[in-house]
Amino acid sequence: MSRSKASRHQSATDTLIGKGTEIEGTLACEANLRIEGKFNGVIESKGSVIVGEHAVARSHIHAKEVIIAGKVYGDVTTLGRLTITATGQMFGDVLGATSLVITEGGILHGSSKMELKDAPEEMALETASTPRYLESEAG
Repeated sequence: MSRSKASRHQSATDTLIGKGTEIEGTLACEANLRIEGKFNGVIESKGSVIVGEHAVARSHIHAKEVIIAGKVYGDVTTLGRLTITATGQMFGDVLGATSLVITEGGILHGSSKMELKDAPEEMALETASTPRYLESEAG
């Protein structure tokens, strides 16, 4: 067996929830996950999670990276990038991401919070002294 075939067998297997499949519960996986069907529950992945164009995930997702091309109803936490494609729709909050990319046509109906790691103290002071306005006050 060649080295490339041997290393493929030793690496984690990707997980697919195919079109026409509906799953409910808690899913914990070591590898990448692709959803093309429907999933209800909690997803914990050490790899990437991809929600396909026709997929629906009513789920809180925590993963290394998340790509949304379908619909997600729930909050997302990622250690890397969250990408919402032109067909993607997310109804929930971005609780953590190092970068957020929303392609033209993509929808984020919720809030996002991103913080700089090791932000200088003067930035923190500047943010704290910046006045906050309520929607009705902002005009």
